[in-house]
Amino acid sequence: MCNDYRLEVDIASIAEDFEDLKIKIKMPEGKPNVPAREDIKMTDMAPIVRSVEGERSTGELVNRRWSWPGTKGKPVYNFRSEGREFTSHRCLILADGFYEFTDPADPKQKRLDKWLFTMADHRWFCIAGIWRESPLGEAFTMLTMDAGPDVAPYHHRQIIPLTRDQWVDWLDPTVPAGQVLRWLPQGTLPVSHVYGTPPAQGALL
Repeated sequence: MCNDYRLEVDIASIAEDFEDLKIKIKMPEGKPNVPAREDIKMTDMAPIVRSVEGERSTGELVNRRWSWPGTKGKPVYNFRSEGREFTSHRCLILADGFYEFTDPADPKQKRLDKWLFTMADHRWFCIAGIWRESPLGEAFTMLTMDAGPDVAPYHHRQIIPLTRDQWVDWLDPTVPAGQVLRWLPQGTLPVSHVYGTPPAQGALL
């Protein structure tokens, strides 16, 4: 399950893309300082756009902690979406890629193979998330579902990337979650091998 993602696109470009989509972005805490990062990991601070109550096409861009402490102290960085409506505290998690890890193709290789998923036709995208108060302050987590066609060869579960026409609906908690949280068509999430020993052609399929 995803515990590492990437954001190398600058906030100014992201804000322009939201403006082009007629989504108003507020920055109540000022413009977030978001350096380009190849790896964002749980407990890191990262930018999200959270919904604004009563304003369908508006979001607040803030920096928040990825994961909150669970009941046993482990970080809650992923959260199952099945059977839940999420009628408040929705957010969009800004990313331009996310990673999954698999057992190495070479049994002599100690570390896992690392794979990068991106969004076809777009430089960056949003991942469906929620946020909440925690003992460590406000924090967010990524929603998950059974893996769709692009991710299934690598993991049985996946986070939920959203296409641009889904962003407004996810920011609007009156829109049923089931209308937004769904698999994307095969080929939407191209994957590339980051490190490890590349498997034989078709070995994961």
